Amino acid sequence: MAGHSKWKQIKRKKAVTDQKRGAVFTRLIREITIAAKAGGGDPGGNARLRTAIDAAKAENMPADNIDRAVKKGTGELAGVTYEEVTYEGYGPGGAALLIQATTDNPNRTVAEIRNVFQRHGANLAATNAVAWMFDRKGQIVVDAKANEDATMEAALDAGAEDMEQEGDIYLITTPPTQLHAIDQALRSKKLPVQSAEIAMVPKNTVKVEGSDAKRLLQLVEGLEEMDDVAKVFSNFDIDAEAMAAVTG
Repeated sequence: MAGHSKWKQIKRKKAVTDQKRGAVFTRLIREITIAAKAGGGDPGGNARLRTAIDAAKAENMPADNIDRAVKKGTGELAGVTYEEVTYEGYGPGGAALLIQATTDNPNRTVAEIRNVFQRHGANLAATNAVAWMFDRKGQIVVDAKANEDATMEAALDAGAEDMEQEGDIYLITTPPTQLHAIDQALRSKKLPVQSAEIAMVPKNTVKVEGSDAKRLLQLVEGLEEMDDVAKVFSNFDIDAEAMAAVTG
């Protein structure tokens, strides 16, 4: 997953404009609302909601926005009804793509996603065409400025499955059900946690090179810019030189 992880690092480092921050807030609010609707409004008993609220706080979302999103999910406040949908497909170079979206209009969303795919020489696929290529895992990102041995010891003691360094971060893999507990354990030791999320981790990667690499990254970026798209996962592996050339 080295290529895709590197892409996510680059995305995190890019400057956040007001417009992009608004898009981030939109996705986070939808996730909080859906999490509260599915598991109740108490983050103490709803791990998904706790994770969503932590992510919102990490982006400096105002507490009032978080509270309203929770209440919309529980029905205490009126709001748009969102549903979760997943789309699958193949991008340039044969890379598999798994797209998670939240939408109030699935017909609109699938039409927009299909349009983005077609513009970049990619194709949507049937349900479960690529989902089997991924495992559902928790992923925690810690700044690699932290001591590696101390970070690994804390992660493994808390129940993490693995930790590896990728550039200037440590990527910690956890069982999905233990993501929040391990995240909190690391934070309690004052480790510089950057993010914690449930991710679809590819079982194997596909090497993508040349013009295919450029078109694939443009496709992923186009999908990630859509308001309805929450997360995009892929199994591509693009070497650092090609990644740098594409991202500038």
